[in-house]
Amino acid sequence: MEKVKAKKHLGQHFLKDESIAKDIADTLNLEGYDDVLEIGPGMGVLTKYLLDKPVNTYVIEIDTESVTYLDENYPKLKDRIISKDFLRYDINETFEGKQFAIIGNFPYNISTQIVFRTLEYRDQIPEFAGMFQKEVAQRICEKKGTKAYGILSVLVQAFYDAEYLFTVDENVFIPPPKVKSGVLRLRRKKDYSLPCGEKLFFTVVKTAFQQRRKTLRNSLKTLNLSDSLREDEIFNLRPEQLNVEQFIALTQKIEADGV
Repeated sequence: MEKVKAKKHLGQHFLKDESIAKDIADTLNLEGYDDVLEIGPGMGVLTKYLLDKPVNTYVIEIDTESVTYLDENYPKLKDRIISKDFLRYDINETFEGKQFAIIGNFPYNISTQIVFRTLEYRDQIPEFAGMFQKEVAQRICEKKGTKAYGILSVLVQAFYDAEYLFTVDENVFIPPPKVKSGVLRLRRKKDYSLPCGEKLFFTVVKTAFQQRRKTLRNSLKTLNLSDSLREDEIFNLRPEQLNVEQFIALTQKIEADGV
């Protein structure tokens, strides 16, 4: 079969640099799981290096042309090609509650949705690595006190240690994107349970950053907090001034307030 043509509506940019593909595959430490799921393998430039590793490699691909190409060119993937949309697929139809890692050269247009979906399955995903638009990768790994620090940074880092690994130039893709890319790795924390209500934690973080220039006293008004709680010094801060632990402590205060 001829090579697959990149489809704009799927956000496809095929990596052509083999050394970068190998470097991405090598970011996984392969500890605590036997299975790896690659999202959006395209023509398998990363897949081939994953298949050399002592794990079971699965791929999930929505593009039927890519699925046909993979089926014809990677016999080792037999019965491990999932022709589905990762964002809508019940992953336990394949993994049945087992631990697995996620990796990929992620389509920019759904990359943050992939991260949020991963957080939903965090009990099963001890490791996550891959390529994003550079700014998104940096945002995920950012620490407090910067404009890039936001909802994605806090929610990911509540459960994972996030590390920005390296930057990838535009010219190593077909077609080249208009921005640089960045590769990151997430490793689940040993204790990733929250000492507060998870749903409330997500609500507090999202609500706070929706008006990030305001102090928490103003941005969290919609939560109907008591006057006595709103006098707490933490409400003098803006959301970007709080690290993950402080957001957890804030959620605990709000929980104790009866919200």
